[in-house]
Amino acid sequence: MATTYNLKRADFIFRNENDWEKILNRTLQRDKTELINELISSELKGRGGAGFPTGLKWKLASESKVQEKFIICNADEGEPGTFKDREILTKVPFKVLSSMAICAYIIGAKQGIIYLRGEYRFLKPDLEKTISEFEYYCNEINFDFKIKIFMGSGAYICGEETALFESMEGKRGEPRNKPPFPTNAGYMDKPTVINNVETLAHTFTIFKYGATKFYDLGVQFSRGTKLFSVSGDTPKPGIYELELGMSLQDFVDEFGDGDTKAVQVGGASGFLVPRKRFGETAIGFRGKLTGISLPTGGSMMLFNSSRSMFNVLDNYLEFFREESCGQCTPCRVGCQQLLIGIKAVKQGSKPASYLDKLLKLTETMQYTAKCGLGQSVANSFSSIVENFREEMIY
Repeated sequence: MATTYNLKRADFIFRNENDWEKILNRTLQRDKTELINELISSELKGRGGAGFPTGLKWKLASESKVQEKFIICNADEGEPGTFKDREILTKVPFKVLSSMAICAYIIGAKQGIIYLRGEYRFLKPDLEKTISEFEYYCNEINFDFKIKIFMGSGAYICGEETALFESMEGKRGEPRNKPPFPTNAGYMDKPTVINNVETLAHTFTIFKYGATKFYDLGVQFSRGTKLFSVSGDTPKPGIYELELGMSLQDFVDEFGDGDTKAVQVGGASGFLVPRKRFGETAIGFRGKLTGISLPTGGSMMLFNSSRSMFNVLDNYLEFFREESCGQCTPCRVGCQQLLIGIKAVKQGSKPASYLDKLLKLTETMQYTAKCGLGQSVANSFSSIVENFREEMIY
């Protein structure tokens, strides 16, 4: 299917940030309601993959009458194939810190926290120095706001916002029931705004250049740009900022090796798209193209014909089995049974029709698992089994 979308690169996220003091000071002088409305009009959606409108999240937290509030930067970048947030915190940390301060001003918070992935401990010393410099400037302009770093311990589940709160409170990292939602009762049961690193970097872009500049990028329902972590069978691995709304065919034409048979969009918890559906699949929350649109936290893994899709799925299921917190039965037992099941089919101890029973199991997990980990197992499992069934059997 031909597309009319032209793959466009942008460089807003990693642009020079020498003017961050000026942008921060100017923004903190503006009316809070005006800032919220600008963020809402930009139609920025969370860049973690879920896509909740950022402006609405800030607005809800600002409306709470509770005095103590928090702004948390989720830097627990644990999705396989994703490595963009690390670069943001290394190269343009002041954009993230400035956006945290602006959010604090809008919602009425005095404490910001960066939840840093345990494997990123090497970033902590430099990040602490940057925070000290940032807080010194906040004191100079009489803005009462502090930021601290909380180190994770390598648990994938703690990337889920409520499990992250539990971890920060000294409890086992397990998801909470919703509602209440974080904007009402988050960290320490106080109103909390939690955004990931890239989302905060984009808010800096919006407050610097204006909502219209951001809104004019991308397509309807998928505004702005997105950082993509490109890996796998590609001659161009790395991090790229591209407009949302492109077709997967456009993406493969740019980053494929000429023999791309499938692309995993969104990491292990995302969907694997086969070659025959590249043209009809748009990357975004919804795109101009007919067919399916896939949101992504940024991980884009390309596979060529040399790759076994059985091995890919086996690897994903091993990951999910290891990272399941074990709190709910559908995820704890389901991940194990899916892994055992595909191995049994591959070895011939179960018939090929057993794959259909496993697909039914993933449907059950999707509806009954407590959090996104167990619910998302169905994404990669169903898309691989349905499109590459022969590789699961032979």
